[in-house]
Amino acid sequence: MEFIKIAKVKDGKYLKNYEITYRNKAGHEKTYEMVSRRELLGIDDVGGKPSGVSIVATHDDKLLLLHEFRMGVNRYVYNLCAGMIEPDESIEECISRELFEETGLHVKEIKKILPPSFAAVAISDTTTYIAFVEAEGSFEDHTSENEQIEAGFYSREEVKALLETESFSSRAQMAAYYFSEFQGR
Repeated sequence: MEFIKIAKVKDGKYLKNYEITYRNKAGHEKTYEMVSRRELLGIDDVGGKPSGVSIVATHDDKLLLLHEFRMGVNRYVYNLCAGMIEPDESIEECISRELFEETGLHVKEIKKILPPSFAAVAISDTTTYIAFVEAEGSFEDHTSENEQIEAGFYSREEVKALLETESFSSRAQMAAYYFSEFQGR
């Protein structure tokens, strides 16, 4: 595959739409649509900088899951606490801020931060960190008026049951499955 050019076709508040012109392996020129959370300066900038974090939080051998309404799928889904890194904010500061904003909880310990991974490789260059933390505190609603989020801690048995009947984001589903089946073994 040979990239030829990239052009922004729409500039939204949170997402920018681009068309990438490329030459496929048969030598034909094609166009591919993608979105980014960032202003891309050229082909070499695609996938260049992490945008946010997803947080796998536990407390007293329970997993934190958010039950939230997501406009993009018009339904409630179980999700991880997550959010975008603010300008000049460290990843650790982002983890603490997002956990507090979405749940009212505090970070007791950051256990591991994985290197950035792609969130939706078929349509976007967005990369996010995945952080594993121990949380503490009490649930409080600090969300904006545009977010409908109910946070809760779930036991392994409760998570197993949710996985059989409820809608999840893919990252939350993977984290929940691992937590319910393999954690502590």
